[in-house]
Amino acid sequence: RFGGSRGGPPSGKFGNPGERLRKKHWNLDELPKFEKNFYKEHQEVEQYRRSKEVTVKGRDCPKPIVKFHEATFPNYVMDVISKQTWTEPTPIQAQGWPLALSGLDMVGIAQTGSGKTLAYLLPAIVHINHQPFLEHGDGPICLVLAPTRELAQQVQQVAAEYGRASRLKSTCIYGGAPKGPQIRDLERGVEICIATPGRLIDFLEVGKTNLRRCTYLVLDEADRMLDMGFEPQIRKIVDQIRPDRQTLMWSATWPKEVRQLAEDFLKEYVQINVGALQLSANHNILQIVDVFQLCYIQHEKENKTIIFVETKRRCDELTRRMRRDGWPAMGIHGDKSQQERDWVLNEFKFGKACILIATDVASRGLVFLT
Repeated sequence: RFGGSRGGPPSGKFGNPGERLRKKHWNLDELPKFEKNFYKEHQEVEQYRRSKEVTVKGRDCPKPIVKFHEATFPNYVMDVISKQTWTEPTPIQAQGWPLALSGLDMVGIAQTGSGKTLAYLLPAIVHINHQPFLEHGDGPICLVLAPTRELAQQVQQVAAEYGRASRLKSTCIYGGAPKGPQIRDLERGVEICIATPGRLIDFLEVGKTNLRRCTYLVLDEADRMLDMGFEPQIRKIVDQIRPDRQTLMWSATWPKEVRQLAEDFLKEYVQINVGALQLSANHNILQIVDVFQLCYIQHEKENKTIIFVETKRRCDELTRRMRRDGWPAMGIHGDKSQQERDWVLNEFKFGKACILIATDVASRGLVFLT
């Protein structure tokens, strides 16, 4: 199933993405040293892994933390956490934070909706604040690679919220949007860059950014990126990053292709698994199937309905039919521009259109609509 053409790398007249990038030859003796181990282990952690179905593979894995203060995050991180309504870290955060703060490479396998974004972003913020300031012409210190623009935008929202307290700048670069604003962000200097592989390759090839300063690399939804055919671009990008970086890979599944990627990119990594390895979606959800007439949906003004369809054509047809019959429906799929998609999602989010018809382009990352 991996390496398919859907959503994958361009071919034909577009050439071979990354062909002008040459693998860098790093001399570790000449590179400036950087600090990446900031973790101090807390004591009260007995029985936690078993109760939360957390399994760990690898050497020297620190024990999980059970309360936010046990992660020993600096005040600028804790101040933002304290404003939230959470009572305790999620299992992937509880085990992932100590690992990431210790400077270790890691693979996190967890169901979607597990809190993995904060599991890698909060340690990234701590990591960045322990590195020298960016100088003119420097690229990002933290690079997050994501398969889709929707996920990249979602991660960017979290990075902006939590990075603001320590004045860290972040940007999100992806295809389907104007390059100008993205280039300006990169040229001004950002500590955190969230990117889809194709657009990042474009900017690296023409020298609009570089990865010389990158010491914290995140591969988010690695299985999804391989499924979309991005492996060649990922390998080209990683070749531009110093080999003693810290790398965190996140995946919902653990097939052999993802395992091979981990073996190639990570050093002496620790693998965290929450739940069963076969999970690819959140199974901690009670799914109740009810069949309703549309008239019942219309009378419940506060409710929102998402209808998933298989094809873009079906999405457009159903949207037209429903709007013709007076239903407040809007459609979203991959042929719509990024500006159109953002507008449709905002209309749905704020209740101006209570029915959203979508292809699988919207099947992931819709958590930000709530």
